[in-house]
Amino acid sequence: MSYLYVGIDGGGTSCRARIRNAQGELLGEAKSGSANILLGIEVAMDSIITAITQAAAQSKLSENDFATMHIGLALAGAEQKSAWHKFMQLKHPFASITLNTDAYGACLGAHKGKNGAIMIAGTGSCGIYIQDGQQHVVGGREFPISDQGGGAIMGLHLIQNTLLASDGIKPMTALTEHVLAHFNHDIDSIVDWSKTARPCDYGQFSPTIFALALKGDDLAIELLQQTASDIEMFLTALNKKGATQIALMGSIGERIVEWLSPSIRQYLVQPQCDAIEGGIMMAGKAEHNLF
Repeated sequence: MSYLYVGIDGGGTSCRARIRNAQGELLGEAKSGSANILLGIEVAMDSIITAITQAAAQSKLSENDFATMHIGLALAGAEQKSAWHKFMQLKHPFASITLNTDAYGACLGAHKGKNGAIMIAGTGSCGIYIQDGQQHVVGGREFPISDQGGGAIMGLHLIQNTLLASDGIKPMTALTEHVLAHFNHDIDSIVDWSKTARPCDYGQFSPTIFALALKGDDLAIELLQQTASDIEMFLTALNKKGATQIALMGSIGERIVEWLSPSIRQYLVQPQCDAIEGGIMMAGKAEHNLF
């Protein structure tokens, strides 16, 4: 039987799938919804299957080919042991699944399986240093108690500052006006929204924060300075654990570099591959371990 290898990178906002054959040729790639297992293991599995189905269709593959697929899952929330076990108990149609964190997959991909570290700052955040197969993790304990340096925490701080501005405690800026307009200038709507808002809902404001910071908005600048400080905290922690090559990744991480101090930037390197390739490495190792 000729096996296929699928890498999955799943977070609070999206799930990305990539399929390669035994020769390493790309067969398809697609994206679906959230695959953070702490937001629901069934939701995550549905997103995974949807993304794989869409990616498979690009090479005229179908669900009939799932049994030949080894899946490497790099998913947000996988560091939570009970969630990991619950997810792994789900039935699935694939040849095998291997589950680790999105940060682990990103680190594998960034350094092509060799020693190195990553700091991933997207909707959430997590740092990981892999040395001779051993993982050293900082942060990554999920919103709202962790994830400093990520878009969700930045968005939460923005909402808090907007409410303070509406009370006349903090000054109004173009950024707070943007948020108020988003909620039709209805404070009760913000409160109601907050009761069910997910990390990605808070993170949706990050592009506007970056854009208005470039225009000199005081609050936007303050939020990015705090985000940069939080990311530097994690980068420093990784360096103290022995990491001297750190890939800064994610939608926030890729845009925050210019806000970091030069002493921290000296440890930054470009990732060689992405977390999806890290997932494919995990899938290949799983298949190898079957024999």
